[in-house]
Amino acid sequence: MPPRTVLVPLFDKVQSLDVTGPVEVFAGATLTTGSATGYRVRTASLDGAPVRTSSGLTLVPDHALAHAPAPHTLLVPGGQGTRRPDPRLIDWLRETAPRAERIVSVCTGAILLARAGLLDGRRATTHWAYCDTLARDHPAIQVDPDPIYVRDGNVATSAGVTAGIDLALALVEEDHGRDTALTIARHLVVFLRRPGNQAQFSAQLAAQTARREPLREVQQWITEHPDDDLSVDSLAARARLSPRHFARAFQAETGLTPGKYVERVRMEHARRLLEDTPDGVEEISRASGYGTPEAMRRAFLKTLGTPPAEYRRRFHAPHPAH
Repeated sequence: MPPRTVLVPLFDKVQSLDVTGPVEVFAGATLTTGSATGYRVRTASLDGAPVRTSSGLTLVPDHALAHAPAPHTLLVPGGQGTRRPDPRLIDWLRETAPRAERIVSVCTGAILLARAGLLDGRRATTHWAYCDTLARDHPAIQVDPDPIYVRDGNVATSAGVTAGIDLALALVEEDHGRDTALTIARHLVVFLRRPGNQAQFSAQLAAQTARREPLREVQQWITEHPDDDLSVDSLAARARLSPRHFARAFQAETGLTPGKYVERVRMEHARRLLEDTPDGVEEISRASGYGTPEAMRRAFLKTLGTPPAEYRRRFHAPHPAH
């Protein structure tokens, strides 16, 4: 397999990490596998002129878009410049992207793909703060605000900034195998195993933090004790409130019922143990508050559509030998 050309279109007020994060991953793959089979990364701006990133850095492109090489992988970054993009950039994407074997966006780069009509009829994601806008402005797109990246056919979209690194590592693993991707991840000191369906937020961050101290303490208790008695009656007693008052106040201040919050914390805890430890399913089900493997299995099938054993097979990363 000859080197795959990765083309990154640049524009003023692009997010620098959206560009440099994935580029470092592809460059690392080339160093690991050799230039004959790695990636040929090229950047291009509309007129070939340098662009100013949103953080003030200046990026000097290799080409003008009109003279850029045909890409195997077209990687579209995001940033403030996606809010009012140059129509010429959208026209170029509309014409050029369908000829690429893979179309990838990082963060709000999905908005540029959407404006070019490249996400219609597809499932996609973007930075959590812009998912509602993307869904509202482009109703033909099935916007999923939860995952850190989504792949639909040959189109892949990722969440905010660092999620572009996760997606790039997944593409390298697909192209060159797990060992190569793991080598790059270790070098960059990042996780290889963050799966695409991992949530952009943890259960605690996805919910609002309660204003009142007793309710905040209960949130923390749930996180630290997923295997404890987390019934409404028990949690209400810990907050020194009546069960009815507690349930009402908890939902009003966090946006979730106590039961839904407990469900998310337990699921997140079980997933982490399946990914990071060699513990058995029975042990994990008890530690996560499910009680039995069958109860945990039902929860995984309902939430993720896959049983715990299959989830571990796909996402467990063995610890490197010392």
